[in-house]
Amino acid sequence: MKQLTLLLPLAALGLGTAPTLPPPAQATLTVRNQLNQLRRAETISLPLAQLPASVRQLAPASLRVHDAATKQVLVSQLLDNDGDGRPDALLFQTDVPAKGTKTFTLAAGTEAVPSSAVTTFARFVPERTDDFAWENERVAFRTYGPNAEQLFDKKDPAGTLSSGMDCWLKRVSYPIIDKWYGQHVRTPFSYHKDTGEGYDPYHVGTSRGVGGTGVLEGGKLYISKNFATYKVLATGPIRTVFELTYAPWDAAGKPVTEKKIISLDLGSNLTRYEETMTAPTPLPNCTIGLTLHEAKGAVRADRAAGWFRYWEAVDDSFLGTGVVVAPSAITDYEDHRSPDKDANQLYIVTKPQQHTVVFYAGFGWTKSGQFASAAAWDAYLAEFAQRLASPLKVSW
Repeated sequence: MKQLTLLLPLAALGLGTAPTLPPPAQATLTVRNQLNQLRRAETISLPLAQLPASVRQLAPASLRVHDAATKQVLVSQLLDNDGDGRPDALLFQTDVPAKGTKTFTLAAGTEAVPSSAVTTFARFVPERTDDFAWENERVAFRTYGPNAEQLFDKKDPAGTLSSGMDCWLKRVSYPIIDKWYGQHVRTPFSYHKDTGEGYDPYHVGTSRGVGGTGVLEGGKLYISKNFATYKVLATGPIRTVFELTYAPWDAAGKPVTEKKIISLDLGSNLTRYEETMTAPTPLPNCTIGLTLHEAKGAVRADRAAGWFRYWEAVDDSFLGTGVVVAPSAITDYEDHRSPDKDANQLYIVTKPQQHTVVFYAGFGWTKSGQFASAAAWDAYLAEFAQRLASPLKVSW
């Protein structure tokens, strides 16, 4: 008699394979560039509260961004925007082709986030009275604190009275703030001499420098004194963020309170300013200034596009300074000339929304190797304004 063999599924015998595990939590995002131009080193900011449910429950510190095509883990930075000790956003940077898209995945990972050869940085500088300085791999800036103001009032030569923004011209990609201030401690004001890394030849005085602000009324610009307090919110490989507040000041009889939230991204020549001014009655404007040193350089303005610049000779080189602001915020601009050298300024007059206006200000120096001519600087500002008007589209 032939024996019958009964084949039963393993699961029926209780010998089944291990249950299938759910796939790891991850989300896919696509970044779309609607402009007909390559966008380099664009910062993508992902608000953590708006992440897809599949990854929102993951610990923020575990999140890794992968290039979907190469599987490479990208440099990223968690950002605490409000200083409450909890991250609010995840940042990374990418190039996006003209009219193109790029795809990324977001998932938990245990591998280290790659380190960056270049970075952003900001700090309070008590060793030079009380400056506040910030930089990335392309540019550096500083402004001045309350002790410098007090010394100025006492007619101490170490004092400075200015709420303007100073340019530090650098031509190296590594950080120079700590190094230059360290040299200053040993040899005061040595950063005014270029020994190969760059230097500070830029005069601010009581002018607005590069992006200082005020209120223009009756043909007079009213301005604050030095910043009163500071708070560093973030420094990192992609973005530095800090806050400056100012003691109340007078604008044509109106007491003004002022706060700036200032940030600088890697790869950018322009600092972002979120400027807030309040008064008991509405202020007529927020006016952004660019210093016109001795009025010997050349002004160019494209109000319709929202960018303005000054191109001038500096020692044996050239410097372009600039402001970019949304055209809808602009009410006027004025090429203001005066016998007072610190009053020669380009005024960009804006109308704040809910007391706040956002703008960008910075510079390009020919010796940095970034811009060879005024035309190159103009092209940079024009493209920056286009990118600002057409932000990258992120979809999940």
